[in-house]
Formats: sequence, C-alpha cells, structure tokens
Amino acid sequence: MVKRLMWSGLMAAVGALASVVATRLAAVIWKRVFDEDPPE
Repeated sequence: MVKRLMWSGLMAAVGALASVVATRLAAVIWKRVFDEDPPE
C-alpha cells in the first residue's frame, strides 16, 4: 500500500517536471523561430 502511494507520488512529480521542461523547450524553439515571445 505504501509503495503504491510512493509510486503514484513519484509518477506525479516526474510528470510535472516533464511538463515544465517541455514548456520551456517549446518556448525556446518558438523564440528562435519567430524571434518573439510565445503567445499566452
């Protein structure tokens, strides 16, 4: 039971981190392609 909860927490943390990294990478690509900040 505890290991299952720990696994769920770890998956949530990794998912959130991956989302942040993907958003920043997309923003960098957008800035290089269009030479402006990405839309909100």
